[in-house]
Amino acid sequence: MKFGALMFATAYSMRPDEFAVACEERGFESVWFPEHTHIPASRRSPGPGGAELTKEYWHNYDLFVAMSCAATATRSIKVASGICLAVERDPIVMANAVASIDRLSGGRVIFGIGGGWNAEEMENHGVPFDRRWKVLREKIEAMKEIWTNEEAEYHGEFVDFDPIWSHPKPVQQPHPPILLGTWTGGLHRVVRYCDGWMPVQGMHPDLPSAIEDLHERAEQAGRELTVTVVGAPTDQDGLGRLQQLGVERGVFAVPSSGADRVLPVLDAYAEVIPKFA
Repeated sequence: MKFGALMFATAYSMRPDEFAVACEERGFESVWFPEHTHIPASRRSPGPGGAELTKEYWHNYDLFVAMSCAATATRSIKVASGICLAVERDPIVMANAVASIDRLSGGRVIFGIGGGWNAEEMENHGVPFDRRWKVLREKIEAMKEIWTNEEAEYHGEFVDFDPIWSHPKPVQQPHPPILLGTWTGGLHRVVRYCDGWMPVQGMHPDLPSAIEDLHERAEQAGRELTVTVVGAPTDQDGLGRLQQLGVERGVFAVPSSGADRVLPVLDAYAEVIPKFA
């Protein structure tokens, strides 16, 4: 099993490049950055699991800037979006940004995406909350067209463009792995247009059954899909259970803070990596 570390990169946390270097030095396979472009002050949408939001949700650096910063400072660690709120971004610009980071990093991007939970946030970007999943699918499908074709076009309800030229193309072929982050379901979406599923530990009522369901769906579709668990347990028993379920990667969450707080946490998490290699 592989391990990653996730942190909201902010002005008061470790810099994205310093965090990535620290993770690489400790043997982590990947480094992950979440994103929110902003949080509406109305706070009508409840936070994940109904919790109050901490300030890093609206203090984080631009996702692709943070990923680029991390990629240029490291040599081998994968650089991941966890997750990119793709419904809030232009797909042509987003395709170029992801491909650019993948090429500049030598093919180290993992593209985690999600539909989002904050209705007001995406509505500020012109995306109706109840249509977000179709918007997401169309944007990802359009990006794949751009990544894999010299002359790409796409015609959908929310994304519509005639033939275009767009370079660079990603190093990874046909494109960086696309993982769908959800709290619970959405497995049919994973099978349809993604390469893996990113459930959040503790959010799914029956994770083992869901993983079995995903693999059955994938087999029927003639596909192989991976599972990455975000907010992975830190105890060996919990990690062992994930490994038995065939989980490819566990991602530990660390505080959005300075090196004095983050590095001891990384040190503690890094101790389990050799035991599950």
